[in-house]
Amino acid sequence: RRGRSRGWAHYRRHSSRPEAEAPPAEGDVVRVAYGYRGTPYRFGASGRNGFDCSGFTSYVYRKQGVSLPHNAAAQFGHGHRVKGDAMKPGDLVFFHTTRRGVSHVGIYAGQGKFVHASSGGGRVRVDSLNSGYYRSRLVGARRVK
Repeated sequence: RRGRSRGWAHYRRHSSRPEAEAPPAEGDVVRVAYGYRGTPYRFGASGRNGFDCSGFTSYVYRKQGVSLPHNAAAQFGHGHRVKGDAMKPGDLVFFHTTRRGVSHVGIYAGQGKFVHASSGGGRVRVDSLNSGYYRSRLVGARRVK
């Protein structure tokens, strides 16, 4: 695909890996997020028929009364910074995947897992923060609620 970085192509080739086992849903944000697992990935979308990453997180948080922009880099400016060992279910986790800076966001689910609208996986799914792909691209976490 023209305009996609090498990282994107690498991820697409390795996107067939199985979804991580989801930890128990702790808290309303994670419960709501889990309810959309399997929903198709659609660039620019933020509704029940499809989501992109920031559309997913903004949609889930809006159901909790929290307004977030539909942009991963802009969401990185909301809330309070959280160090990795202090993350709690419901915190937002941010990654640099297709370009420098923040380009992907998901919701921390606990036990080293997060739920997100995965362009490579083609749907909302749970993945491990400890997978080589995400571990090397993690930028940080924010607590918005």
